[in-house]
This record gives sequence, structure tokens and C-alpha cells, in this order.
Amino acid sequence: MENRKKVAFYTLGCKLNFSETSTIARNFQDEGFDRVDFEEVADMYVINTCSVTENADKQFKQVVRKAMKLNDKAFVAAIGCYAQLKPEELANVDGVDLVLGATEKFKITDYINDLSKNDFGEVHSCEIEEADFYVGSYSIGDRTRAFLKVQDGCDYKCTYCTIPLARGISRSDELENVLKNAKEISGQGIKEIVLTGVNIGDYGKGEFGNKKHEHTFLELVQELDKVEGIERLRISSIEPNLLKNETIEFVSKSRTFVPHFHIPLQSGSNEILKLMKRRYLREIYTERVNKIREVMPDACIGVDVIVGFPGETDEHFLETYHFLNDLDISYLHVFTYSERDNTEAAKMEGVIPANVRAKRSKMLRSLSVKKRRAFYESQIGTNRSVLFESENKEGYIHGFTENYVRVKTPWNPDLANTLQEINLTKIDEDGSVRMEFLNIEV
Repeated sequence: MENRKKVAFYTLGCKLNFSETSTIARNFQDEGFDRVDFEEVADMYVINTCSVTENADKQFKQVVRKAMKLNDKAFVAAIGCYAQLKPEELANVDGVDLVLGATEKFKITDYINDLSKNDFGEVHSCEIEEADFYVGSYSIGDRTRAFLKVQDGCDYKCTYCTIPLARGISRSDELENVLKNAKEISGQGIKEIVLTGVNIGDYGKGEFGNKKHEHTFLELVQELDKVEGIERLRISSIEPNLLKNETIEFVSKSRTFVPHFHIPLQSGSNEILKLMKRRYLREIYTERVNKIREVMPDACIGVDVIVGFPGETDEHFLETYHFLNDLDISYLHVFTYSERDNTEAAKMEGVIPANVRAKRSKMLRSLSVKKRRAFYESQIGTNRSVLFESENKEGYIHGFTENYVRVKTPWNPDLANTLQEINLTKIDEDGSVRMEFLNIEV
């Protein structure tokens, strides 16, 4: 009997990367490979890299070392955003055999011969202008919820961001294909789908290879809401200028879309927003939050914010702090600004010392804890539905309500990947919420 090769995957970064890793893994299985966990001995390790995290190169080297410890004869391939931006750098890491750029990663099996180790990392990387076609992806089998990619690339020119250099122009999946993928996911018994992309509010641009919009983001969510078998749909990060009131209104009345929005702000100072070349001012952001609260008072609203951007004075930072403190939001994702090659911001004056960046980050993280606690407290005593995950964490099973409250109850494997009606009772010491079942269905 033929000895099947084993392949393992490690994903750094965002939900979009997870969706693409999962699709690439299925391609390997179609080619006769067995997928194994990254903790296991494999013939090949594929690392999907990220360029957003501050220590992208450090993280990558740690993962390569981990693979080499498991099997020092294994073939190691690097794909993803960092592989597109710094291919030679990754190719020079000890143990790396193959580095593939933005367009090549989906054809990875074409670049593999006998899995023999190379003396030097082999690079196949396109000019980013060539990344002008769309490859659909979704994750399945890795988690309780599935990440469905609907869009890729970005036409924005934010001064701190390398994503357009790593992923190319904005382009979208064809609506028919998104709906087909959503049906495939629901057919696997997965209860929740998270829509993902680089700039999903720009959906419709680049569909069928056209520059103009064939469909809008609103049309996408309207059509997905009709797909039978999907219990929950969740919108991942969406730009405030692209989150239209019509979409918010539709979600509030939707059959499947949940009341949870994650909206990047980046700064509460209009002066800094202009330096960042963001496409809105803080007044637009306030309007979006107020509109969500008007039609969905219990919605969860998450915010991305960057601290320590060049030129951010103490006054600018306090402007951001007070803006967020006064805003009715639920949690923050705080990013400490770090310089990126080939970005405008890296050449700007007014560099903020590392210790000041760290202090500002700490202040906003503390604010996030306060905001999340206040949001959770506002939900105590309400009835919700929760989707349980499949992991036993210290004797408890956790899950998320439709409006993204993290709940826990004593471990019961029968609850995994089930939706249950519950009442939220109290906040636990670890910050998650205790609950009572209303009518348990297992």
C-alpha cells in the first residue's frame, strides 16, 4: 500500500489567512496528502505568514524551529503576506525550502516535487500588480465557526499599512460562488459563518474581473440571509465609511445576521486620521455607533485603534482616549504602531518613543477591560442563544452569544457545536459570564 505523505499547517494572523490555509489544506488532501496537526511529525510543514503583527519575522522563525524539532528532514514552505513582502528574508531562515508569493500560494502543490530539503530556500514571488485575480476560500473543520472569504486586496492607501503591497488590488468573489460556498459550509453542520476579507465593505469591486461594482455589500448580505441551513452569519471587520445605514437596518431585522460589528477607528483625532489617510473623520464613526445603538441596543461593537502613530502628541492621544471613553462601544483591539518598510508613515517625523507607545497601549487596554465589563453587565439577566465551542478548558466549555458575550458552563461534550437558549446570570472571575439553560437541547 502506498505510503501517503503527511502535511501540517500553521497560520499566523487574521481570519482571512485561516480561510485560505483551510482551502490550501483541502487541495493537499485532493493530491493524496494526509493532513496532521502541527504538533505531529509530518513530511511537510506549511506556514501561512502575516505582515501585520509587530514580530512577524520572530514569530515565523519560532514556528520554523518548532517544525524542525519535530522532523529536521521535513520540507518547510512559507506562504502569505510576509512571504510576499520579504521573500528573500524568509528564504534565508534556516530550514526553509520554499517561499511562495501572493498568486503562487494557491498553486503550492505544483511547486513540490519529492519533498527533499533544499540547500537554500527557493523563492517564487510575483510582482504584486499580478495579483489581480480572485481565489475563493473558506475554513472548515478547524473551528466551530467557518470563515468565508468574500473579498481580497485593498485600494486604500493608509499610510501605515502594507496589506495592498502584500495582497494587491481590491477584488471580490462572484456572488454565485459566495452563495455556493455558504451552502457547502452549512451542509457540513457548521452553525456560524463569519464573512471575511481585507476590506469586505468594498465587496462587489472586481467581481467578474470588472473594476466597477457588480453587486454591493448590502446585496451580498441580503442574498446570504436567504441561504437555507445557516443559523448565524457574522460580519467581521468593516470600514466605517463603507458600513451604510441600510446595512445596519437590514442586520437589525435579519433572519441570520447577528448584532455584532467590528469597526476600525484607528484614532479618535481627526488630525491623526488625516495623517493616516483614513477615508472618514471621527464624526462619521460616532454616527455609525449611534445608528447601531438606535436599532440594536444590545449589539456588541468592537473597535480597532492604533497608538503611537508618528506625530501623535499627548493631546492627540487623550483626544482618542476620551472619544472612546464617551462612546457606547463594547471592547477594543489595541495595536501599538510599528514601522513598516515601504510605507509613508515610516518616513514621517514625530516618531513616538517605544516607552510612550507602550504606556498609551496599556491605558487603552485597561479602557477595553472596563468597556467589556460594562457591556457584559448590561447583558446580565437577558435571554440569549449561545454557540458552544468544542474545547475543554479547565473543566468548562465556552461559547459566544449572538452579540458576542463569552459564556461558560461545566464541561459537557454533548454541548459542542450546539446552539442553546440561555439566561445570563453573573460575570465570573475570569471575565466570562455564567449562565442557566432555558431548555437544553442536545
